Amino acid sequence: MVKVAQCWDDGVATDIRLIEILHKYNAKATFNLCPGIMADETVQPSWTDPLSRGWSHNGFLGGRVGKKDLKAVYEGFQVASHCWKHETAGQFTDADFLKAAVDARNFLEDTFQQECRGFAWPNGKHTPETERLLAEAGFRYGRTTANLADVTANENPLALASSCHFHNWQFWRIFDDAKKTGVFYFWGHSYELMDSPKLWERFEQKIKALSEDPEVEWVDVIDLPDLLRKQQPAQGK
Repeated sequence: MVKVAQCWDDGVATDIRLIEILHKYNAKATFNLCPGIMADETVQPSWTDPLSRGWSHNGFLGGRVGKKDLKAVYEGFQVASHCWKHETAGQFTDADFLKAAVDARNFLEDTFQQECRGFAWPNGKHTPETERLLAEAGFRYGRTTANLADVTANENPLALASSCHFHNWQFWRIFDDAKKTGVFYFWGHSYELMDSPKLWERFEQKIKALSEDPEVEWVDVIDLPDLLRKQQPAQGK
């Protein structure tokens, strides 16, 4: 058996379409959210001039799930802190960074009435000190943007590497390799699918194939630290 986990960043409105696919195939996922950049109402995806001011993904804006819709959209899935406004470690004081991470967690716990101990590092940036602070604050893991051929070799849950990004052109080869070690973990942003029928179809086929594989068991990212610890070889052996 291979445990498969996935997570998606930023709380963009394209998550709504992605979640429809996940429900269709009974796939688990974690969504890493930044409550401070969410308006009350959902902002729908749109296109813009890629040369205009402001960030876009090749001219595509993924929109944003509104605070009023958060529970309805993400109900049944795990949610995790991605800081209050996507604050990046190293660009703020450690105290301000920690406050942003915890404020997001508190908001999500109040909204969803469930424990929220997961974290995804904005822009993948982290330091030994911010790792320590998150651990002391009760966070169970912090997902980075690094990849690791064998996810079970992760030594520090607060610097958790994944198997690959979901768009990785070697996705299936990496998955086949992960079957030997027992854990496959991928991540991404749903806005990267834009409104491309081909990309959305390709993504749905991935989820369908994983769900129909008799060797696959979907798990949540929050489950991974315990799974990794169980699969680490005992010291001295």
